[in-house]
Amino acid sequence: MKNKVKRREFIKILGAGTVGAAAGVSLVNAFPASKVDSAKFLHVNSQEEVSPTYCEVCFWKCAGWVHKKDGKPWKITGNAHDLNSQGRFCPRGTGGIGMYTDPDRLKTPLIRVEKNGKQVFRKASWDEALDLVAERMQSISKKWGPECVALFTHGSGGTYFKNLLRGFGSNNIAAPSYAQCRGPRAEAYLLTYGEGVGSPERTDIKNAKCLVLIGSHIGENMHNGQVQEFTEMVANGGTVITVDPRFSTAASKSKYWLPIKPATDIALLLAWINVIIEEELYDKKYVEQYTYGFEALKESVKKNTPEWAYPLTTIKPHIIRQTAREMAKAAPSVIIHPGRHVTWYGDDTQRVRAGAILNALLGSWGRRGGFYAPAKAHIKKYPHPKYPKPKKNWKDAFPDQFPLANLALSSGICDATIPTPDKECSFKGWIIYGTNLIQTLPQPEKTLKALQNLELVVAIDTMPAEITGWADVVLPECTYLERYDDLRISQGRQPSVALRAPAFKPKNETKPAYWIAQKLAEKLGLEKYFPAKTIEEYLDYRLKSIGSSLEEMRKVGVKNLAPEQDLYFLDGEEYEFSTPTGKIELYSTTLEESGFDPIPKFTKHEEPPDGFYRLLYGRAPMHTFGRTTNNQILNDLMNENEVWINPKVAKEWDISNGEYLSLENQDGKISNKIKAKVTERIRHDCVFMVHGFGHDRKQMRRNYLRGADDQKLISKVKLDPIMGGTGMRVNFVTFRKEAV
Repeated sequence: MKNKVKRREFIKILGAGTVGAAAGVSLVNAFPASKVDSAKFLHVNSQEEVSPTYCEVCFWKCAGWVHKKDGKPWKITGNAHDLNSQGRFCPRGTGGIGMYTDPDRLKTPLIRVEKNGKQVFRKASWDEALDLVAERMQSISKKWGPECVALFTHGSGGTYFKNLLRGFGSNNIAAPSYAQCRGPRAEAYLLTYGEGVGSPERTDIKNAKCLVLIGSHIGENMHNGQVQEFTEMVANGGTVITVDPRFSTAASKSKYWLPIKPATDIALLLAWINVIIEEELYDKKYVEQYTYGFEALKESVKKNTPEWAYPLTTIKPHIIRQTAREMAKAAPSVIIHPGRHVTWYGDDTQRVRAGAILNALLGSWGRRGGFYAPAKAHIKKYPHPKYPKPKKNWKDAFPDQFPLANLALSSGICDATIPTPDKECSFKGWIIYGTNLIQTLPQPEKTLKALQNLELVVAIDTMPAEITGWADVVLPECTYLERYDDLRISQGRQPSVALRAPAFKPKNETKPAYWIAQKLAEKLGLEKYFPAKTIEEYLDYRLKSIGSSLEEMRKVGVKNLAPEQDLYFLDGEEYEFSTPTGKIELYSTTLEESGFDPIPKFTKHEEPPDGFYRLLYGRAPMHTFGRTTNNQILNDLMNENEVWINPKVAKEWDISNGEYLSLENQDGKISNKIKAKVTERIRHDCVFMVHGFGHDRKQMRRNYLRGADDQKLISKVKLDPIMGGTGMRVNFVTFRKEAV
């Protein structure tokens, strides 16, 4: 294979359902499943085999048990001792076995070659594939520096490749979830409180008397613990206020549904702050003792009355006042939820900060029914040498931009891979673990352009997703039911540790991420960063530091540890926040020093042209992005997405419920066909679709061309100047009756 493919072509992965004939290293042996001891912790038949695991279908990572009968997969159930799941799995978690049994899985390592003038994949042994990756990485390091290799990662196994890349000399490690999902939330709360909300979030929902959801779809994003607490709170008579252009599942359980005009959320938040201050509904003692900048905030929002917000948001003034008073009545047991996917319009850090400020005025941070102090487990890391210090990082490609980004931006690395007249590209190699960048990053044409400028593209995945077709080397990972992984160490009201152990031997020539990273490290001469001979040794070392062991954890699955501090810590106690002033910063000194507004302000956003509607997107309770749409169990629950259209709009366009059509965005990008859902549950000026559908890979037979891919319609983004988040709800679509 040449040092660089002249132009990388997409390659279909043929025969994904067949076993590769190439020789490979022998399979990793699975730890024998427990038959007796686990019965003490489960209501199972003594002949039934069970193995502990924690779920990999979403980031909540609920702990559970994998059940086998006669050595065959049967089901997955929750671990009754797990604080994340309370012993109950969501639909995604119970469908995990579908990942293991999926016949469309990747089976063997693949290498891009040219045959008869056409680029194709051929099967390879693990040694050959890893040798090629190591050779390319070393070549890039010699010519350009190790920092010119970047890692994109999503999922548990990414830990090992982070370790590998840092040992190699690069800290250009990006989780797409930072720039595309949670980054503005992380930075907004850090700017305001000096610390973040964590994951899972430190929200005391079950004890809240009022919960405000502003674009947060509890019940559809299926964050298990929050859904259960939400249910408990509603059952106990708590008030839910849902702000959403769509009548979501959470809205159906709410006392108030505020169908806000998209892109006006800051206006509503500022109006709420105005009411809370002007009617003196804020917690005066709390604000005086713990906050900085109250008088400046009061002056700043003086004009942001409900009457000012009404023509912007379409929420009537008396409703704005009424809901603000509901919050104050419940304070401090009130939560303006920080959300999860918060990259919307490009002013997202400021929007989330407005919600954080409102929480502070109501005194909810550090109080029962608000935001508690999460207890954390302290578990020893397996020792290894210090990493070399990188000479450069991704920010060098963006001088004076995104000053408050604390993690690498995946979109930034993508942009810095494309040469421009004023700068040479910064990256020559991508290692992509567990994330389908074609559907994950906005403006997919940029991703495809970047891929053409790389000397190495490695895709490590379980499925032949779109990104694998652009790789030079495809490394097939076994599913989470076939491997050990690092410990799940969760913060919460009580810290906990969970074990994932293999219930089955890896199928075909698939391997665990730890094994892949360790073998690649050996070929790069970096084995000192993987000093444990096996992952079992690595896990046992860590568990013994808390008085447990791998043997014990295989029997119990979860270990809950004693918390070290009180959950509710701000009730008159002296407390210094990790902010420049030592206070909750209603007025951000850091933003001011960086040249940004220290207090959020509302700025109008672009409106849809005539005949166009704002494109909104979200989640479904049975699917996690596009990772699960081919899963035979979860696909049965939902096998395609729909586009929600208001009846008035449908009448104008003569669109019938259930009719197939295509969407076209403002730049002429056209989707695959998608079924119309005509419903009163969506505003007239926007449409909604579930993300993760519309795959065009025939190798994933269940989801091939089922529904439409919203990412293909996101050709425009609005960058958050504070931390670089990619605001994606700035695209508009119209309808094409002749479905593609």
